[in-house]
Amino acid sequence: MSKASAARKLAAAALYGGGGLSALGAGLYGVLSAEARLARKTIGPARDEPPPDATGWYGRGRPGPAIRIAVLGDSSAAGYGVERVEETPGALIGTAVAEHADRRVYLREFCVVGAKSSDLAAQVDRALPIEPEVAVILIGGNDVTHTVRPSHSVRALADGVRRLIAAGATVVVGTCPDLGTIQPIAPPLRQVARAWSRRLAAAQTIAVVEEGGRTVSLGDILGPEFAAAPALLFGPDQFHPSAEGYRALAGVLVPSVLAALEPTGEETGLEAFRGEGVLPVTRAAVQAVNEPGTELGGTEVGGRRAGVRGLWVELRHRRSRRHVPGEAPEEHESAPNPA
Repeated sequence: MSKASAARKLAAAALYGGGGLSALGAGLYGVLSAEARLARKTIGPARDEPPPDATGWYGRGRPGPAIRIAVLGDSSAAGYGVERVEETPGALIGTAVAEHADRRVYLREFCVVGAKSSDLAAQVDRALPIEPEVAVILIGGNDVTHTVRPSHSVRALADGVRRLIAAGATVVVGTCPDLGTIQPIAPPLRQVARAWSRRLAAAQTIAVVEEGGRTVSLGDILGPEFAAAPALLFGPDQFHPSAEGYRALAGVLVPSVLAALEPTGEETGLEAFRGEGVLPVTRAAVQAVNEPGTELGGTEVGGRRAGVRGLWVELRHRRSRRHVPGEAPEEHESAPNPA
């Protein structure tokens, strides 16, 4: 079975109630179930203290009204492992959006360390009252290490995206990272984890686009850097990113968050020389898995959202934005600059 057909089968199984296990094979599922426990033992128990909470106001003195951003997901969204709030993905995203959009930002975290896709429903319940303009979701890694059936994972993510979009939010999902880059996961588990996580990421992409959201492929964004300098890009447990790793993570998300806020902004046209174009969603999803930082979102061709091979999507490689060092949030709204 090709990667594209496996991703399509996973997404279809999730959306229409099937099991989805056969896309990876019962044998691989059994291997991962047995050996994932060894990897979790190597990684060790979670810290007792939670990561610093990035909830608060960003962009002191900038004009309003404030952009409302919700961050949902697991430990990668929360910034597990860092000591300072300025180093968390939430603070990095909030600070960068305030700077580049020249607006105040109110960012609130709903992410939970250890969360799986099935936990998104409760997080969405808590996020909806703030009426976010953009919801950023990072989820999937724990589904793989806890051997959650891919169809269950994708269905839970699709449900959460659907509810957020129905409430008026634009949704940006960072898809499941390539767990084959994680050192505590030894062969053959590493190869299984890579196959599982990549196919889950492709299936997440298809399901999210189907619901009207956009995805950003995280893939092995830390892979090359990890091979060259693991102590720099990963934290002490060698599983969660370090401060530099979270900076790299936020760096690929910020351009898509800004684009979600400004759909008629500076990058309106697709540029072939950057590998951008319009493709059927399954083909685009598999391509995105292999190219970290790739953004996919639904589009129309000839007035139609879908062709004979499925939904049409725009495949983009957003230009990197100037890095803005993270700042600690304010607890209360600051006054805007005078007109």
